[in-house]
Amino acid sequence: MNTDFKPVFPARFAAWLVVLVSILGLSTGCQTVQETGRRQINIFSPSDEMQLGLTSFTQMKKEVPISRDPKANEMVQKVGKRIAAVANLPGAQWEFVVFDSKEANAFCLPGGKVGVYTGILPICRDEAGLATVMGHEVAHAVARHGGERMTAAVGLQLGGELASAAVDQSKYAKYGPYIRNAWGVGAQLGVALPHSRMQESEADEIGLLYMARAGYPPSAAVGFWQRFAEYNKAQGNDTPWFLRTHPTDDQRIARLKELQVKAEAQYKPQP
Repeated sequence: MNTDFKPVFPARFAAWLVVLVSILGLSTGCQTVQETGRRQINIFSPSDEMQLGLTSFTQMKKEVPISRDPKANEMVQKVGKRIAAVANLPGAQWEFVVFDSKEANAFCLPGGKVGVYTGILPICRDEAGLATVMGHEVAHAVARHGGERMTAAVGLQLGGELASAAVDQSKYAKYGPYIRNAWGVGAQLGVALPHSRMQESEADEIGLLYMARAGYPPSAAVGFWQRFAEYNKAQGNDTPWFLRTHPTDDQRIARLKELQVKAEAQYKPQP
């Protein structure tokens, strides 16, 4: 028997293993998402997320033109404040900005920084349509989806490093590049994209409740997504479902219809 001990893995592997174990230890104190009760793993603190959001928003306001359309700004401010009033986001420094861009999109960064692109306003049509969009985006921030995504990215990166180190020290080292490519594709299709679609569905659910509590009819959400589906078709968006970061429009509409009863029970019309 050969009694000489030779480490199986390089020092780099050991270092990554220590970091991974540390992260797994931190994850035992995972949080619960408001409204849905889902357990999530997030190694970033709310203050860290908020600082990233504030920095990103400040930079964006310097780089992207801000719309001066009084009607658009008035509607975004009005709807935004009503959604913010029912969203539980401690420490939020709410700010609602209309960006002059043809892109049909909106976002809410940690810390309550909300951006709405002018390109999505025609699809919204009215306050209720806009409430669908802003409720969804604010839900992302409240559910801390950004930090959760960053945590998942760190985990996937560490997993890749560990797998790469193990392969490099094995008899399959010559296949290392192929295995690393396979890991990247598998992590994207099997973990990152499904996780992103799950977060989008969760934001749809929470956003529907927010718009209802803010005094906007939940039924308007279905109308908005039907219009958005027509917009996507006109844009020629035919990406296969398994390559999407979001659920398909048909899936979202069907899910929102299922949630209507729950949301209607919390609907409080406002003058």
